Amino acid sequence: MKTYNYGKQSINFSDIWQVVKVLRSDFLTCGPMVSEFEQAICDYTGAKYCVAVSNATAGLHLAALACGLKAGDEAITTPITFLSSANCIRFAGADVKFADIEPDTANINPDEIEKQITSRTKVLIPVHFAGQSCDMEKISRIAKEHGLMVIEDAAHAIGSDYKDTKVGSCKYSDMTVFSFHPVKTITTGEGGAVTTNSEELYNKLLALRAHGMHKDGEMRSDWRYEMRELGYNYRLTDIQAALGVSQLKRLDKFKKRRREIVDFYNKSLGIQHLVEKEFSNACFHLYPILVENRAELYHRAKKIGLNLQVHYIPVHTQPYYRSLGYKQGDFPMAEEYYKKCISLPLYPDLKNKDLEEIVRRLKEIL
Repeated sequence: MKTYNYGKQSINFSDIWQVVKVLRSDFLTCGPMVSEFEQAICDYTGAKYCVAVSNATAGLHLAALACGLKAGDEAITTPITFLSSANCIRFAGADVKFADIEPDTANINPDEIEKQITSRTKVLIPVHFAGQSCDMEKISRIAKEHGLMVIEDAAHAIGSDYKDTKVGSCKYSDMTVFSFHPVKTITTGEGGAVTTNSEELYNKLLALRAHGMHKDGEMRSDWRYEMRELGYNYRLTDIQAALGVSQLKRLDKFKKRRREIVDFYNKSLGIQHLVEKEFSNACFHLYPILVENRAELYHRAKKIGLNLQVHYIPVHTQPYYRSLGYKQGDFPMAEEYYKKCISLPLYPDLKNKDLEEIVRRLKEIL
């Protein structure tokens, strides 16, 4: 019996050959492919600058630091996300505030953001859940009214469009962070990137990515550098960047197939799922359905070769965040969503016959 996972990378010969060429070159890291990958992301998204990093969590951490987030500050994000969207705030020493979600999209609700803003709030971190953009025009307006910075967590959303812009263009934000984990739309194995239109933020990100080192100023020479702040080793290798360059060329095809799969599920299953807003043209990363018997369905599906997944346990219910004062019941929309959500297989290498088989098996147990 063929097994289907909720997500899977798509690797072809061109991807492999690009990596082989780097392995046969003089540079395995800190070479030209990283810059080529960064420029390709800028060309695709329309952002002025891009900094490739070792993973999206690293990107979120650097973005939080570049915003100047520090102890005593607060930042707001969603409880329906992976841990790193909130953890990056704690990495910077600041306090996490959560804002509840829209029940039909599982994206952060802009009206709930406004309820959480205090005099200590400095940054908003909306998460484009499952690949669909949050309503960034509303969020940007809120941020401007309160003098806040915005970091888009677009780990799910490379290739997605919001209104007339690509996610990652930073038209409505200060920075956008992407993930290139194998289950994401494109992959570098592990990896991430931060885009921005601010030269100042770009230079901060570059320095923080490489131990806080600068090669300008009074110590400038061929070999000397200045460490002006505490930075990190969050660099991406040329091997990974080469895979990213190749994968990015296939992004639009990946998006087309992902949308075809979502459309097939919508028409074939007749079960509650997240909706796509009129302002969105999403490159769907996930296809969550909403069921009453989620735990039972999860285990029954595994027995018939469907390895489904739950996205996500609300972050505020995790033991660490409960120790900071959060509790069950704080964000009812997020908690209600979590009780029912389960993600079906969604990746571009699924053929039509695979989709028919997945639906056939699901209908046996739904």
